Amino acid sequence: MPTAQDNTIVDLFVIGGGINGCGIARDAAGRGLSVELAEMNDLASATSSASTKLFHGGLRYLEYFEFRLVREALIERETLLRAMPHISWPMRFVLPYHKDMRFEGETPTSKLLNVVMPWMKGRRPAWLIRLGLFLYDHLGGREVLPGTRSLDLHTDPAGRVLKDKFQRAFEYSDCWIEDSRLVILNARDAQARGATIRTRTRVVSAERHEDGLWLIRTEDRTTGEMHETRARALVNAGGPWVKDVIQNTLRQNSSEGVRLVRGSHIVTRKLYDHDKCYFFQGQDGRIIFAIPYETDFTLIGTTDAEHSDVSAAPECTPEEAEYLCRFASEYFRTPVTPDDIVWSYSGVRPLYDDGAKSATAATRDYVLTLDDRGGAPLLNVFGGKITTYRKLAEAAMARIAPFFQGADRDWTAGVALPGGDFAVDGAEQLTADLRRAYPFLDAYWAGRLIRAYGTEAAVMLGDAQAAEDLGPDFGATLTGREVRWMMQHEYARSAEDVVWRRTRLGLRMSAEQIAALEAWMGSAARDDSATTPARDSAALRA
Repeated sequence: MPTAQDNTIVDLFVIGGGINGCGIARDAAGRGLSVELAEMNDLASATSSASTKLFHGGLRYLEYFEFRLVREALIERETLLRAMPHISWPMRFVLPYHKDMRFEGETPTSKLLNVVMPWMKGRRPAWLIRLGLFLYDHLGGREVLPGTRSLDLHTDPAGRVLKDKFQRAFEYSDCWIEDSRLVILNARDAQARGATIRTRTRVVSAERHEDGLWLIRTEDRTTGEMHETRARALVNAGGPWVKDVIQNTLRQNSSEGVRLVRGSHIVTRKLYDHDKCYFFQGQDGRIIFAIPYETDFTLIGTTDAEHSDVSAAPECTPEEAEYLCRFASEYFRTPVTPDDIVWSYSGVRPLYDDGAKSATAATRDYVLTLDDRGGAPLLNVFGGKITTYRKLAEAAMARIAPFFQGADRDWTAGVALPGGDFAVDGAEQLTADLRRAYPFLDAYWAGRLIRAYGTEAAVMLGDAQAAEDLGPDFGATLTGREVRWMMQHEYARSAEDVVWRRTRLGLRMSAEQIAALEAWMGSAARDDSATTPARDSAALRA
């Protein structure tokens, strides 16, 4: 097929439509740079939709003395919370304590205590956990989130589902985040600021030319059409494929390595009735979370396992599922069994290879490398965690900005993502307002729409007077109008995009319902107006 050539030159071309790529694209577009982003699949189709879905400082990283990473993440929690209160909200975490809890053997803290307190034999003393939580409360400062407190599990409701041996616990704050929607909204905001977002577009090659520009060749994976773009700078935010992009797309040598670590999660029936999360410490020194999920379920994870082949799709293995069930059953009064599992998912975390002995010990910090040979800069992005994606984007732009006049102004802190222009504690009122405006919505339906679209939920519903006005009913409160919104404004092209990334309604829908949705989307996609994302936020309110 002939290659389409574009005579225009973009300032920045971004490879990768995960949270780091979309975050960088948004930041760069907001600084006035012309930006193009290419993602070979759907946005957030890999690591960025398979997280534990938390904005958190990383309490356990304190045991590795990663104070800068933890402090940056703690500060970011509230910065991000203010910018996206529809898809992020505060949660309280209950950390039950028992005298036999142990460290992961390779942490610097465990090694230090083995020297100064050898009689502890690797156990975590309560005072050390309390010290860690004190640092957690004060390293980043708090204005919105409440601090740590102690719980008597004999009297507190959080203790009812736990085994009797757990008599005390600590309760602290972190935040939930709808990870896939975070990526989508960053991409939308980037596009509203002038960026071009291309999904299902594979970067075939990228090479520096003598004119000081990058020549990037891409392939539309749907049509097979080839396209050439010239760019003044290139960002490789390929996530798990960052090393593959360097070696096989850019055809360069690099001393930096990436360590692929698979994290698997299970989703079970609802295991308890309150809205708090649990932080469980295992006999092997690892930790997992148990989190209320999608109203009627519980999310449990994660594992840390080496993943050697980036081309192999990550899956939660039976062994990992059994491990998570067994781990949770050490705490819950009623054992968690594989029969309780309704869904599982797994993602590959592309950690910077710092030579750590275990996957658990590998750093979660990000590393940026800049290569400006030939005058056309290349920035490679290694590692990172979802909580610090915005700071990573700022750090990336700090490396890129010197190549562009007037691009050195940070601007994203606290700037609302689409639909997030309301108070941190305003979701309940917004939900009530939506129900008054659209009386046919029940509490669950209205709450789900606010938690997905925020102030844009009413824009999406438009002039509907009854549920029938919203088009086909695919089940689980998903309607044709909402799906069309996702196709027009959120780059959705398949049923999987809709029910497993932009929503998690696949948990509530049958295979037949999902197949009917796929067929309807295929028909709707033949209407060009249903598949062209809106150019800016103003268009969404027209």
